[in-house]
Amino acid sequence: MPYRVFEEYDIEVTEDIKNQYQGVIKNIGEDVTREGLIKTPERAAKAMQFLTSGYDKDPVEILKGAMFAEDYNDMVIIKDIELYSLCEHHMLPFFGKAHIAYIPNGHIVGLSKIPRIVDVFARRLQVQERLTHDILECLHNTLKPLGVAVVIEASHMCMMMRGVQKQNSVTTTSGFRGQFEKVETRNEFLKLITAKLH
Repeated sequence: MPYRVFEEYDIEVTEDIKNQYQGVIKNIGEDVTREGLIKTPERAAKAMQFLTSGYDKDPVEILKGAMFAEDYNDMVIIKDIELYSLCEHHMLPFFGKAHIAYIPNGHIVGLSKIPRIVDVFARRLQVQERLTHDILECLHNTLKPLGVAVVIEASHMCMMMRGVQKQNSVTTTSGFRGQFEKVETRNEFLKLITAKLH
């Protein structure tokens, strides 16, 4: 049986984006009727809708749907969360990893929900700084924990493929709230996300 992925897209939106991609392909000097490009505008239209699907999702509702009362107030860390996003300046990808921690204050959240909110914010046109802030504030305001920490390390294709063309550069952004604003707590988190524990 052939491999198939079933995805649903708004037909009118897909058609509109497809037509615009056809114009782009023509304007760069390519032949949209060439065999390899005939289906490219539609594929690109669907890809763009998938890559920006975070606009249709509510990260607060995702977290609230899996919050549980629990008397645990030590650090919870999820590290090496893969993320893929599109830079809003050139609409080129940036990708890397997020490391997130929180200290519960009466409630914990299902562990899979934190990577899900990373995806929700990453699947929008973004800059890494705002992505870090969006994740941090969502966790801080929704869970109301004793503290939240977010560190993102990412490589940006706009720097690697064009512009300064620095292929090995990595950008790191961070944000801290509550207990993580204390040096000792922040240092414990940073030590744990760099440690090879497995």
